[in-house]
Amino acid sequence: MAVHLVFLMRGASEGIEHLMRVLASIFALCGLVFPAFGQSSASPVVVELYTSQGCSSCPPADALLHRLAAQDDVLALALHVDYWDYIGWKDKFARPEHTRRQKGYAHAGGRRMIYTPQMIIMGQQAVAGSDAMEIAAAIGEHQAQARPVELTADRDGDRLSIHLNPKVALDSRKMLVQIVRFQPERSVNITRGELAGRNFTYANVVEDWHVAAEWDGKDELTLSHTLTGPAPAAVLVQEVGYGRILAAARVE
Repeated sequence: MAVHLVFLMRGASEGIEHLMRVLASIFALCGLVFPAFGQSSASPVVVELYTSQGCSSCPPADALLHRLAAQDDVLALALHVDYWDYIGWKDKFARPEHTRRQKGYAHAGGRRMIYTPQMIIMGQQAVAGSDAMEIAAAIGEHQAQARPVELTADRDGDRLSIHLNPKVALDSRKMLVQIVRFQPERSVNITRGELAGRNFTYANVVEDWHVAAEWDGKDELTLSHTLTGPAPAAVLVQEVGYGRILAAARVE
């Protein structure tokens, strides 16, 4: 079992702490209460769910994202894709740029296909979107890792202030500072397609995703950005070419 392998490869105390993190994530995803163990990183673990209202296998993953969205140490984002629109129902929240992003991850990871539901964790791991055990294990892994970039983001009205500080020497590719806007909940009545006749409320639906700046990671960087409207925002620092997400922050 993967959890046992990780435990045996680590020192005793570190292994126990890691195992407890994974178990805590699994219990949280299952809607159960489990005491926190150790310190989680201040930077949340980013989980991107690629989903569609035209996909009959997506509702369990959508429900799982609701649970993840309630965790402070996870930044859960729903990116609705448009490639199932042809089967009878056009996803109300789908954007072609979400499909392009998922294809970008597939290309970077050497995968020939994309599918729904799929979760991408910290820009690195591709997991079936309804596999709670594997998702919890991946989240636990990333919670235990130190972030190489210190990111602070503060919102004052329509003004977003961002500060980046490299905590270690970064010899990676250039990084993109990205700003994501999302709605905490959006509901829809589906009248056609595979899920016809059902009503769903989706969590953290992404409405905009754009690059605010490029950064080489050599020196500290301070940015200021104007936010329009009351929707929450998130800031992600990611290696170019759909690489690793090095830090993230959420602002309300």
